[in-house]
Amino acid sequence: MTPEEIAELRQKRYNATIVKIHRANPDLMILRVRPDFVRPPHKAGQYSTLGMGYWEPRFPSSQEEVLKPGDETKLARRAYSISCSILDDDGKLLDIERTDWLEFYIVLVRESGKPQAPALTPRIFMAEQGAGIFLGEKITGHFTLDPVKPTDTVLFLATGTGEAPHNYMLWELLRRGHKGRILSASCVRYQRDLAYLAIQQELIKRYSNYTYLSLTTRENITAGRKVYIQDLITSGQLEEHAGSKLDPQRTHVYLCGNPKMIGVPEKNTETGERHFPQPPGVIEILEKRGFQVDQPQAKIKGNIHFEEYW
Repeated sequence: MTPEEIAELRQKRYNATIVKIHRANPDLMILRVRPDFVRPPHKAGQYSTLGMGYWEPRFPSSQEEVLKPGDETKLARRAYSISCSILDDDGKLLDIERTDWLEFYIVLVRESGKPQAPALTPRIFMAEQGAGIFLGEKITGHFTLDPVKPTDTVLFLATGTGEAPHNYMLWELLRRGHKGRILSASCVRYQRDLAYLAIQQELIKRYSNYTYLSLTTRENITAGRKVYIQDLITSGQLEEHAGSKLDPQRTHVYLCGNPKMIGVPEKNTETGERHFPQPPGVIEILEKRGFQVDQPQAKIKGNIHFEEYW
């Protein structure tokens, strides 16, 4: 494909511009994207779509990709929750109404573990500030703060980049002046995988009702004593850090990240019985304590909420 053909495809297929890239480490970035159209109205916690053309270069050492004839002119797309850095460059609570971009928290997937190679992130990680990108014009999702009351306890539990929608919802709660307790916990392999850590540490100094927990599983200091999100709950540490019991009547739990951490049950279509994956995920652990997970198909709104776009 010639440079002229690539330039024409970019002009036709891209509708947004990358306006800022912060690389927390070689495999992790915070990306800000400005749409060419009016930014759609949306709620904290929702998601949109990013895309780049198969004609774009891929990150070195990524899994080898085999394209079918005609694929080279198509877009690789994926849904991403919208994130938020919470504080602006002056350290003040961000005024999102004065911005015109959307923020995303992205990890480089080098290997898929499947015959089909990762298509999108190896291309995003080759992009530079000012590059074009595709941004979905629709922002949607039920993973929002709609059921939360002003004095409720709100627990955000995440792994890896699952922290993204939680950061946006945290910003919204702080903007509202939320009166209840707020706790956010993020479990990653290494501390370098916590791109928002400095901001979180500043927030816990400013807001007495906010607690942030960072869990690392592969640092030398955690060798032999790893603590996962599930362990926080079963050991009682979560309640200790939150400063209150896990009361289903006044607590909302938000889950995003590794499906094994979340532990969504499968439902038998014939009997209606639910079967939880093993080892137990957060949903099973909390339901045994009186919590109720959202069941959109049954129109049941509970107090355990998880993202479903994957």
